[in-house]
Amino acid sequence: MKRSPAPILFDLDQTIIPWDTQLVFRCYVLRKEPLRRLLTAIFLLFLPLNKVLGAGGMKRVFHSYLWGMSRSRLQGHVNGFLDEWLPKLPYPEILEEIAFYKQKGHPLILSSASPQLWVEGIGRKLGFDHSYGTLFDWTEKSSLFPELIGENHKGREKVRRLAEVNITSGLAGFTDSKADLPLLELCKEKTLVNPLPGMRRLGEANHWRILEPDKPWKNRLAFGIGCARQLFGFWKP
Repeated sequence: MKRSPAPILFDLDQTIIPWDTQLVFRCYVLRKEPLRRLLTAIFLLFLPLNKVLGAGGMKRVFHSYLWGMSRSRLQGHVNGFLDEWLPKLPYPEILEEIAFYKQKGHPLILSSASPQLWVEGIGRKLGFDHSYGTLFDWTEKSSLFPELIGENHKGREKVRRLAEVNITSGLAGFTDSKADLPLLELCKEKTLVNPLPGMRRLGEANHWRILEPDKPWKNRLAFGIGCARQLFGFWKP
């Protein structure tokens, strides 16, 4: 009996898209609703508590800019983001990788720490078969600190979620981050995309494939400035 092609696992932020889609989507919403920029003060107020609240807690605080937004309006922003901004965001070279494996018939799995609310839409637009992100309870009107459903979808949690749908191995995995080492452990072939120095050294030591598509910034300072502009809603692709 012919075996089904093994899945290909992709991270999203700074792997397919060079930016963090949480920041980029935030920027999209703030440009549509500029008064919500004032809610950024809440995030900045809680920022010193980062280590106390942890990644999951800070993720809830980060999304306070959506406070009081109806579920239907939020979905409308997701749809607009996917139509207007998503086509301008991915690395072309990584889109070619996605197309290559899709043509070969491999199931494509998108696994991201960003909210599933738009990760699913991104996956659908880019041709993925399954997409997984952090689950939130957005409610009919978004609360000040939206509740997580389950755990922040990062590290071992990605592996656990995939195991729930019987994905326990893959042919190839793509990421930029050390946080995805558990995900890469599932894969026979490992590809790093513009990794930071520590991850690069690990990849080179293990003879992993390294891709270096052109980044939309010249240096780390320019990257930081871009992220700050996204945080306050003064950036566009």
